[in-house]
Amino acid sequence: MTLLIGSLIIGLILALLALGVLVSFRIFSMPDITTDGSITLGASIAAVLLVKGVNPVFATMAGALGGALAGATTGILHTKFKINSLLSGILVMTALYSVNLHIMGRSNVPLMQATTLASYGERLGEWLAGGKTIHVLGWPVAAADAAVLFLALLFTAVAGATMFAFFRTQLGTAMRATGDNAQMIRALGANVERNIILGLALSNGFVALGGALLAQYQGFADAQMGIGMVVWGLASVIIGEALTGTRSLGLTIVGTIMGSVLFRLLVAIALRWGLNPNDLKLITALFVFAALVLPGFLDRFKPRPTSAT
Repeated sequence: MTLLIGSLIIGLILALLALGVLVSFRIFSMPDITTDGSITLGASIAAVLLVKGVNPVFATMAGALGGALAGATTGILHTKFKINSLLSGILVMTALYSVNLHIMGRSNVPLMQATTLASYGERLGEWLAGGKTIHVLGWPVAAADAAVLFLALLFTAVAGATMFAFFRTQLGTAMRATGDNAQMIRALGANVERNIILGLALSNGFVALGGALLAQYQGFADAQMGIGMVVWGLASVIIGEALTGTRSLGLTIVGTIMGSVLFRLLVAIALRWGLNPNDLKLITALFVFAALVLPGFLDRFKPRPTSAT
């Protein structure tokens, strides 16, 4: 049960990363590699501030703001300097590795002695339960873990609802239209470059927010924690689309969150079966490969409509 709850918590936290990738990959059709650096940036900023005694809420928001600035930098390189979007992300991601090391001052910052949002949740859970253990469907569950799971679910639900509401606004609709047909939006007088910069800032803000929360839950921030995270986000988006079977905004956001949780559960099951933890990135790549190939493979076996004679 502890493994299940831990997997659900991490899946919900990384759903924020997946939502960020959803913005860049699906709305703007840009494979933004900045993700690998911005998730670590959010974690490192939050970790350093927490160690210095800053309130966890402000530390978390500062981490998200750092990611937004990184995304805006990628957008500026792409729009103002006319650098290919993929190369822009690679440039910023590469630079962020050194930036993150300078922020942390070392490769790893432990948070075991710091007050975090996770520790707030654990204390709240033990206080509400009146003890350290509760029973769910006959299974003993640590009250602290149950409270953190609830907070992660609440946080992710609020983030998803906020994203949905934003993309229904005039600015959000213009950003979505920019991704669909930039030339048409430019002909209508909209500022395409501004929309792309804001979109990538929003995307990486969500990614860094997930990194800040992940560091607080795991109890440390590490310079290597962002490696391959863009693949996680892509897998969550693709799995979510397979689950919902639609590209409508609301269901896509819900599907992305579900995809992140399901993907984390699949990884946990694979590790539970005795696979080497060193193969985690390989397992991730194989799951993404399966998610990309399987829908097309299954389409071959669907009955084709016959033409009327």
